[in-house]
Amino acid sequence: MVMLLKVRGKANRTQSYVLIGLGILCLLGALLLHLNPYTYPIGLLLAGLGILVAAIFNPYRLLLAGILVSLIGLSKYFQFAHTIPNGGDTLYLAIGLALLAIALAARRGYIERGPITPALIVLLAGLIEYPPTFRLFPTGMVPFVLSLWFPGLLLLILGIVYLFVPARPH
Repeated sequence: MVMLLKVRGKANRTQSYVLIGLGILCLLGALLLHLNPYTYPIGLLLAGLGILVAAIFNPYRLLLAGILVSLIGLSKYFQFAHTIPNGGDTLYLAIGLALLAIALAARRGYIERGPITPALIVLLAGLIEYPPTFRLFPTGMVPFVLSLWFPGLLLLILGIVYLFVPARPH
């Protein structure tokens, strides 16, 4: 048991360092590239992919959030890049695919019952998409989420928080 905790502790630290490194990489990209978020709406997608890359080191910790944020980011990419017609309607498909992946992850034992993170992410996406509540958010929020600044800050903050917060034992 002690050896298992030591291995998990090292995996958690590695996961935190990967998150911090990817966050710094995205921030450097945002600082140097100055991409138009409406021409290249890759922010949310890169945030999800960064979380998925970090989940390789400890799939019990970030796998669900990585899958969900990646698929929602892909949906938002299709919506704002206009690569497919009616790309905004892919959000429901993305959430459905993410729920299927969550069910498969639960069947394989990566998660226990009652994960709340996917529910909070879907609730936040729904609040942002719902027109009456959309007016409550700042006007610059959409370009910020689509830019490289969002994944940079999100991954950096997530890495720092996971560096100092111990994981729950399984």
